[in-house]
Amino acid sequence: LLNKRDQVNAIAARAGAVNPQTAWVLKRLELESPQLLTDASPRFESILQRLDSIRPDAHLGSAWTLASRTGGLAPVVSEDGKPFGLINGLSLFRYFSETLGPQPGDTPIRDLMAAPCKAAADTSVPTYSAASHIRDSLNRILRDEYDDFWVVDENGRYLGMVSQRNCLNPPRLKIILVDHNEPKQALAALDEADLLEILDHHRLGNPHTHAPIKMSVDIVGSTSTLVSERTAEAGLALPPALAGALLAGLLSDTLILTSPTTTPRDRQAADRLARWAFIGGSPLDGESLEGYGKAILNAGLGLANREPGQIVSNDVKLYETNGYKLAISQVEVTDLLQLRDHLGDLQKALNSLRDQKGLDFAMLLVTDVVGGSSQLLLSTGAPPILDELPYPPLPDGTRDAVGVVSRKKQLLPVVLGLLES
Repeated sequence: LLNKRDQVNAIAARAGAVNPQTAWVLKRLELESPQLLTDASPRFESILQRLDSIRPDAHLGSAWTLASRTGGLAPVVSEDGKPFGLINGLSLFRYFSETLGPQPGDTPIRDLMAAPCKAAADTSVPTYSAASHIRDSLNRILRDEYDDFWVVDENGRYLGMVSQRNCLNPPRLKIILVDHNEPKQALAALDEADLLEILDHHRLGNPHTHAPIKMSVDIVGSTSTLVSERTAEAGLALPPALAGALLAGLLSDTLILTSPTTTPRDRQAADRLARWAFIGGSPLDGESLEGYGKAILNAGLGLANREPGQIVSNDVKLYETNGYKLAISQVEVTDLLQLRDHLGDLQKALNSLRDQKGLDFAMLLVTDVVGGSSQLLLSTGAPPILDELPYPPLPDGTRDAVGVVSRKKQLLPVVLGLLES
């Protein structure tokens, strides 16, 4: 939408792992997974200059010619692709001083230019990995008496050069948060990026911004609804596969339009996206909303085929309120009876999640999408006030959340209300 409507180069990215349900949808629609972006901190790859290079045995005259085109630098790279040394004005001065001595005499320039580059290259220039964060090396960059540095790939092969000046002022990523807005739920180092816009349907989490931004947080069951509405308002239609991906998100969020969060706008969006996605010749040719929705939910259901740690961390939201730090995870099943065989392992995984994230406590909502109810697990360390949750305790230690299927609209307000009371 942004690329077509606004003529910008927007790139879709994800902040975490692809869960089984999403993986199934991507495969069904023959789509590639969005690129993984775990943090917004600038890396060396974002500022490197891909300068041409020469071999160590090349004549110094070749380095002189190259340096005249690159602003004074001639990277010398070995045949294995790894940096050998750097020729610049200072390294040439040192070489000439050592070769000619204090009285140069009548040494012809052509003799000097015929020397191998390796003789004049500075082999002590520091090297940085392209994938490394600039901030982690900034103190060393400031201490080192160099203006330029090597950038290499994961195998140590030459990629380009960076200057100290560019390291001190790297370009900031321009970020749009979709379907979330709380900093705890966003990618790391968000404060090192420029936040341009938020498009969401969850509660506000007070994200810090450096300047005014576009912000749309609306009362609908899925952010897919908001994207489809914007597309229609622009007079555009999404390609069938992308429409199918948005429709999958909408049907999953609203449990095939049966969740309490579902609004008339969600139903209209589902019809609109289905019209775009189910056309002849598309991956979803001949599908129906009901059939597609059930297939999506089934792809993400079940406890037996997933590790407990994966179950509690795949769909998890982090919150802070009134001095408490907490996580609420959710997993969908077709029958709550299967919880009995995995309860102990899930309890341990929930405690581990609490410790790993530095939280006060964590919760797991196990939702039966067929029966329309849930059971709630709490980690150890939950505050006593949560004893007042309106979900009766069961003999196995869980709580019976009858009729609860929405973390956002049903569970979260109750939990936050107790913690803030």
